[in-house]
Amino acid sequence: MLRGLWKVSVSPHVRSNESVEKIMWTVVACLVPPLVLSVFIFGIQTLIITVVSVISCVAVEAISQKCLGRKITVRDGSAVITGMLIAFVIPPGVNYLLPVLGAVMAIYIGKHLLGGIGYNIFNPALLARAFMVATFPVAMTSAWLPPLQDMAIFSYLGTPLDAITTATPLALIKEQGMAAFTAQYGAAPNFYTDFFLGWRPGCIGETSGLLIVLGGLYLLYRGYITWHIPVSVIGSVALLSWAFGGETLFSGDPILAVLSGGILLGAFFMANDYVTCPTNKKGQLIYGIGIGVLTVLIRLKGGYPEGICYAILLMNPVSSVFDNWFKPQRFAPPLPLQGGEK
Repeated sequence: MLRGLWKVSVSPHVRSNESVEKIMWTVVACLVPPLVLSVFIFGIQTLIITVVSVISCVAVEAISQKCLGRKITVRDGSAVITGMLIAFVIPPGVNYLLPVLGAVMAIYIGKHLLGGIGYNIFNPALLARAFMVATFPVAMTSAWLPPLQDMAIFSYLGTPLDAITTATPLALIKEQGMAAFTAQYGAAPNFYTDFFLGWRPGCIGETSGLLIVLGGLYLLYRGYITWHIPVSVIGSVALLSWAFGGETLFSGDPILAVLSGGILLGAFFMANDYVTCPTNKKGQLIYGIGIGVLTVLIRLKGGYPEGICYAILLMNPVSSVFDNWFKPQRFAPPLPLQGGEK
């Protein structure tokens, strides 16, 4: 009677039109608007840095897979995403050689020496950023450019790359305090709009909260990410910055904490890396809160003004622990032990 209603077959039993390539290239498309804005406000060198980074990652991916005897999969878009994210987390005034070295660190060491796509423990782009900060600390912490200086997109040609600079909002607060920040950016809520739109110094792809959030919301709409990690990261950073980020308890500015630095980029596009984040919802919430706690701790007590990069890298290796803690229940209870069975 049930013939035709049930079909027994080998796995996979759940089929979808989605593919790794489709997801990766969708993420790439979501990263394009912040890149276009950075070209407008910082100059054409940000586009050159991004192109150099992407080409380097794709080349290193192909060479690594060829040397290791693996199938070459550069068309899946994963190396392109890594290249874009490497460019997004470095200052716009760095030398073009820096993203090349970052690509080697991310793709060859951080990805393929650990087994290739799907086996890396750490987010490759953030591993590259940590490497670049450790090996080229001056460039990675001082090559900032002021936004919209002399209409950057039109006047860059002929401008030397080391024409510097200005401090990022977080660096200004860290080094000179809120008084210096207020003197440069004004009081809240005047700077909220500028920071949300992207008119502030910072890394190439992290300045515009608006475009990053729109890209993240599109990934949520497509079901490629869930809300658990972005909300827990942003919420915990805002709450802890409000509680401990001011001169007295509960006098910090949570909006400033979220809009400055790379919180939004990290929450939507890096902490959600499929390979390095937990797969279950409860684990993702704790994972995101852990990133938020570490980020605020590094910002307030660490040596660097920003902490999202190291917070994600520190939480990456423990993501599997959360998967083990929150294993889904079985469809049926385990069978009782028989007499004498242990």
